[in-house]
Amino acid sequence: MLTLASTIGTRRPAPSGRRDHHWLFQLYVVGRSPRGLTTFGNLKRICEVHLPGRYTIEVIDLHTNPGLAAENRIIAVPTLIRRSPEPVRRIIGDLSNTAKVLVGLDLKEAA
Repeated sequence: MLTLASTIGTRRPAPSGRRDHHWLFQLYVVGRSPRGLTTFGNLKRICEVHLPGRYTIEVIDLHTNPGLAAENRIIAVPTLIRRSPEPVRRIIGDLSNTAKVLVGLDLKEAA
């Protein structure tokens, strides 16, 4: 269910190295739109494959809290912000191009 700052994810020990960080994602959407639901599903799938047990997704509904759009410089939805590990990364769109999303989130190097 998409609600303001709903959180999904689990914490499990991970191997050492950069990839052992816990990843924090904030997904900005407007209501329960089909595009927002698709984006959430795509992000969840990517996280389960590439970051199992090492991620949290916060879904932030700008319909409920429109002031957060300006505060977080959201100009389009859906917008994904990777807060942790640093540096912060932003991706706009439905995350359907998995290869580009992996590079954008720094989960995979560009070919």
